[in-house]
Amino acid sequence: MKSITSIYKIGNGPSSSHTVGPYHAAHKFHGRYPDADAYQVTLYGSLAFTGEGHGTAKAIREILPEAEILFDTETEIKDLPHPNTMLFKAFKDGKEIASTRIFSIGGGSIRIENEVSDEDKEVYPQKNFSEILSLCNQENISILQLIYILEGYPLREYLRRVWHAMEKSVERGLAAKGVLPGGLGVQRKAKTLFETRCYNESADVTMNRLIAAYAYAVSEENASEKVVVTAPTCGSCGVLPSILYYMHHDRGFPEDEILDALAVAGLIGNVIRTNASISGAECGCQAEIGSACSMAAAAVATLFGLNIDQIEYAAEIAMEHNLGLTCDPVNGLVQIPCIERNAVAAMRALSAVNLSRFLYTTRKISFDDVVATMYRTGLDMNEKYRETSHGGLAQLYREQLDEA
Repeated sequence: MKSITSIYKIGNGPSSSHTVGPYHAAHKFHGRYPDADAYQVTLYGSLAFTGEGHGTAKAIREILPEAEILFDTETEIKDLPHPNTMLFKAFKDGKEIASTRIFSIGGGSIRIENEVSDEDKEVYPQKNFSEILSLCNQENISILQLIYILEGYPLREYLRRVWHAMEKSVERGLAAKGVLPGGLGVQRKAKTLFETRCYNESADVTMNRLIAAYAYAVSEENASEKVVVTAPTCGSCGVLPSILYYMHHDRGFPEDEILDALAVAGLIGNVIRTNASISGAECGCQAEIGSACSMAAAAVATLFGLNIDQIEYAAEIAMEHNLGLTCDPVNGLVQIPCIERNAVAAMRALSAVNLSRFLYTTRKISFDDVVATMYRTGLDMNEKYRETSHGGLAQLYREQLDEA
């Protein structure tokens, strides 16, 4: 398996491939040629045809604010090395000093032409959770110890940057008001959830309300094309930050423990990506929200000091009860039902941890089993329920508009 760093990407929503990948490509190119006085980026293939609507140009300009961005819709996809191809050029004193092709390969990951990136390197010899569990038991080490042995302690500084980006996305979302872009007229709700208390509100209701507010905050920032963290995707970016923000800011867990929870969550996401998929286009929303729910459950179990079997069971419960979840965003926007779904998944993660704490010795299904089931379910799923907006809620909404 590859590094945990490939699970967490900081960049602009709403799409991992169309915004986060290009954001990182621009960051990489700018880092190599910071003294250039002009930049030009040409988008090809899928990025050229849908990038304007998905905010690709805006994501690139977060790093290269004055860049000239061209949409090449003439070059056929079959003639490209990858459907999401970008050509970056740097200029100095009117002369071209560099030209590099970079590909957005999914999940916010990028590949630079004719180069092998650190992301391509295998870090974990283990290919699934069963092998991780076996080694940890054999060596009498924790999951965290295994992660830091194989990744190295510098991983923590990367996770710290990820965590601070998550915190900022929550806080920006809580402060924002207004209507989300895209034409659906969806009002932001995070601020209302955060500030409005029920009459005689109990502690449990307060907890759920706050977690939901934090999940809405991040998901609404994603829908507004602001900077978020893939965890593991843009569409599911509100689940894990909402839980961890609550645990840190409302429950008082220190930042170092939050970073450890992020590490374990990342390993869970890694197992899912390696053995199944985190892509809604491939396996429906079970691959996005289901994966995020598993990651959040594992993170909370880690914070609570649960053992490796309880962590695995929490992740398994979280994924099992998202099996079959379709990806049917209305009008193709990551808003309905996506934003609400992030909040529901965050609260479900807590329930999974509570069950695992008491019932882990009675379980019959392993985490690897449920991951394999999710993948098979996704492959069996009708294409219209896999991020095409051609079925389910998206289709019904469209039919109702046609009848109106």
